[in-house]
Amino acid sequence: MESKEHRIVPYAKKIVLRSRWGYRPGLESLVADFKRDGVLFVGVVGKDCDIIEDIIDELCIDGDSDEESYAMLTSSHVDGTIEEAVSFAQALSGKYAGAVEVVEF
Repeated sequence: MESKEHRIVPYAKKIVLRSRWGYRPGLESLVADFKRDGVLFVGVVGKDCDIIEDIIDELCIDGDSDEESYAMLTSSHVDGTIEEAVSFAQALSGKYAGAVEVVEF
């Protein structure tokens, strides 16, 4: 995973987050970067993907009002492959149309 001080290009609007080691510190800052760049969808595949999806959802609900929340569609692909997760993301259309970026975590 690239550190945010080295990342120059914004993230794509659709992300497939490949979890190799499960939940670990750094997820909070990664999600903050996603929000900063306007990411609309994050699909998680790999170790603890369902837990990571739940944490991302919680991180998008910052406060008690809708103004403080960030609308991000998420999915987890338990027992799924990276190819299946990317295919799912590519199939999203409408406001979710566009390229898919795979991010290692």
